Amino acid sequence: MKYFVSPFNKSANTKFPENITIYDTTMRDGEQTPGVCLRTPEKLKIARKLDELGIHQIEAGFPIVSAEEKRSVKAIVNEDLDAEIIVLSRTKKEDIDTAIDCDVDGIITFMGTSDIHLKHKLKMTQEQALNVCMNSIEHAKDHGIFVAFSAEDATRTDLGFLKKIYKKAENYGVDRVHIADTVGAISPQGVDYLVKELRKDIKTGIAMHCHNDFGMAIANSIAGLAAGATAVSTTVNGIGERAGNASLEELVMALKLIYGLDLGFNVKHFCELSKLVGELTNLDVPYNKPIVGKNVFRHESGIHVDAVIEEPLTYEPFLPEMIGHHRRIVLGKHSGCRAVKAKLEACGIEVTQDELCKIVERVKESREEGKYINDELFNQIVKSIWDKSGHLA
Repeated sequence: MKYFVSPFNKSANTKFPENITIYDTTMRDGEQTPGVCLRTPEKLKIARKLDELGIHQIEAGFPIVSAEEKRSVKAIVNEDLDAEIIVLSRTKKEDIDTAIDCDVDGIITFMGTSDIHLKHKLKMTQEQALNVCMNSIEHAKDHGIFVAFSAEDATRTDLGFLKKIYKKAENYGVDRVHIADTVGAISPQGVDYLVKELRKDIKTGIAMHCHNDFGMAIANSIAGLAAGATAVSTTVNGIGERAGNASLEELVMALKLIYGLDLGFNVKHFCELSKLVGELTNLDVPYNKPIVGKNVFRHESGIHVDAVIEEPLTYEPFLPEMIGHHRRIVLGKHSGCRAVKAKLEACGIEVTQDELCKIVERVKESREEGKYINDELFNQIVKSIWDKSGHLA
């Protein structure tokens, strides 16, 4: 058995669309994390690893931003990856033309649709925004590429206007409309209502683009899919502006193991991908980060360790090897005899029961003194106990 999740999950009888697209925006929205700047060689490394994972679409960047950004997008396109390469563009002809010049498979064009964005950022009326968006969609569709329209701040937009602009975009031939929860301000229940309301009028694909300001990006993404959305945007490690975006590894593993929805990804690459993105963005992956964090498969508590040694799934919902992770028993204040004995056996060291108890006691004392129990210190502890007991190596 490789995993063991709650049997009560099945009682919810959650239904998902047959064809779901995951498009990763690590190299676009993820790069908008303050302090992050990815050059072409770095983006190529991430794109290749995403392709190994089996991602459906890669949002490779925002080509109009700079000449280097455009070069990066072109380089990724020239890799001839299995994933479709899409990019972001404003509702401006020059943005769209720049994207098309990169020979991408598609674009996501966007505009803020909430009253607060229209008034304070765009200085437009709803009707003006509607006309600008449709002209841009029409121009993009004339070039025969995949076109998505994203309503920025959709979750704070008047529902009547949101339906109107999505419906008109559908009539203009968009392949997908995007619900951007730009400041992460909607609840899963709100998503359920919104998607179902839109589905009354919209037949084209609906994508969820969720931010994590309230820690709900994954829950909102899944709620959207369950309500009838057909695509989700993600970033590796959940990076992005402010609190970040929906985490790719969390979404895929939750769908696969908790909901029983396997999208066919090569999940064994998740840890490598997470580490790569962490290194290239200079953003450390939190130790307690779900799925890929270092502590996810680390165990110290004696009660836990005893059980994990006997059967790992007692304190792990799935085995670490599934995603390229590994288990580690950590010695510290909460360690018991079994954990220390396992460490000794791994080092090829035999001790008496009395020596084992003394080693455990010294391990606890050392950790409470603020010392981290690494291999060097552990060996010193063992030697000191041996010396006191007159043990012969």
